[in-house]
Amino acid sequence: MDAFRALADPTRREILRLLRDGPKTSGEIAEQFPTAWATISRHLGALRDAGLILSERNGQQIVYELNTTVFQDLVEHLLDWVRPTKRDGGRRPRSGGGKHA
Repeated sequence: MDAFRALADPTRREILRLLRDGPKTSGEIAEQFPTAWATISRHLGALRDAGLILSERNGQQIVYELNTTVFQDLVEHLLDWVRPTKRDGGRRPRSGGGKHA
């Protein structure tokens, strides 16, 4: 899934945190990082390509916002990994390999 690949990068995760507060222009996002604007632009492109953010041109600016629909799908996908299945007898998989107290 492209979304997980995009989420693997810490800068991209930080961009998503910034967008939790609402839509921002690429300039507003870029000024929060010590890297070049072109680098942030590539990160924004990767997030957009993964469907995690939406972009809209507003005059000469591009405004980015979270794509909440995709985040709902991601949460559902993650929950599918931890839900008990009929095949495992309704048991939840154990985490770790040690004994529990």
